[in-house]
Amino acid sequence: MISQQQIAVLIPCYNEEVAIGAVIRDFLAALPCATVHVYDNNSSDRTIAIAEEHGAVVHRVPLQGKGNVVRRMFADIEADAYVLVDGDDTYCAASAPAMLHSLFANQLDMVVARRVTEEVAAYRAGHRLGNWLLTECVARLFGRSFSDILSGYRVFSRRYVKSFPALANGFEIETELTVHALELRMSVDEIASSYKSRPSGSHSKLNTYRDGVRILLMIVKLFRTERPLLFFGGIAALLAVLAALLALPLFITYAETGLVPRFPTAVLVTGMGMTAALSAACGLILDTVTRGRQEIKRLVYLQIAPPRQQQ
Repeated sequence: MISQQQIAVLIPCYNEEVAIGAVIRDFLAALPCATVHVYDNNSSDRTIAIAEEHGAVVHRVPLQGKGNVVRRMFADIEADAYVLVDGDDTYCAASAPAMLHSLFANQLDMVVARRVTEEVAAYRAGHRLGNWLLTECVARLFGRSFSDILSGYRVFSRRYVKSFPALANGFEIETELTVHALELRMSVDEIASSYKSRPSGSHSKLNTYRDGVRILLMIVKLFRTERPLLFFGGIAALLAVLAALLALPLFITYAETGLVPRFPTAVLVTGMGMTAALSAACGLILDTVTRGRQEIKRLVYLQIAPPRQQQ
């Protein structure tokens, strides 16, 4: 079934000369019918030369950042299905056929490889905790989620790729990929896949704290953009409660004496009340705008045929 489809393996790379050869070799062995595309993001080592030696089609992306690379990939490549995987040789290429089979057999739009490993060095406790916290944030804010939203190994349908706006610049792209599927209520799946340590001499480009903060900010940004009524409504409710708590002593004093001795507090309460009202109004207006934007994205998505098994 897979051999009758046009499959594109997309590998974003930055200084991966140690690992990229093995990644290309393994995916060509697992998916002989696929075309492997390596997108180099200003590498200063021999990544490009090694990728070409192993039979990959090499593209160059000068704008730095994984999100920028993924945006270029999705715009350039035409295929029936896309396999997106990091070029660090930590993901299992043998899982790709099962992921693609699930995509076509069940007419899905995205299949995520959930990382499973016994190696402590491959998936450190701090990274596990951070992934769990960020995954829980997405689940709470967007209603449902995956168990590994930061996985860099995914399979997509054509209709997903061509309807994905790709606004992130860096490692936040995985979060945006997840939220896009959740917001359009796409059919998705997760498949367990083994995960291993980087090969000796290879170094991670992920900064745990800096990129963790960026991912968290991306979640907040997506929540504000995709759930404006809840976002601004929450701010309005918080301000209204604080204003009520500050105003209560003023009302009691006024009822007893007919005076408002704490005039600055009264001004603060008035300002907080007005801000709360404005925030609620912004939420209502932006919610209407967001619904219209989601309808447009959904219509674009529906114009593309779903993945189908070849007869």
